[in-house]
Amino acid sequence: MITTIDKAGRVVVPKSMREALGLEVGGSVEIDIDDGRIVMAPAPVAKRLTVGADGRPVIVADRPLPPLSEEMVRATLEAIRR
Repeated sequence: MITTIDKAGRVVVPKSMREALGLEVGGSVEIDIDDGRIVMAPAPVAKRLTVGADGRPVIVADRPLPPLSEEMVRATLEAIRR
């Protein structure tokens, strides 16, 4: 996908991509350069380990996160199995 850079150096991330990544207005992103490419990802979210009602450990994010779709989970599992 091609987009433009405005005079202030801003790049518009298309809505479909923002939604897929769970990016919201005012949210933070991590940006870096990797092998001559600009790499942007949602900033990591702080998490803590608590004990659930059943006594098992549960990881809880410090802010609400968008739900993962079945397709996102399946794609992640396939990517790490390779």
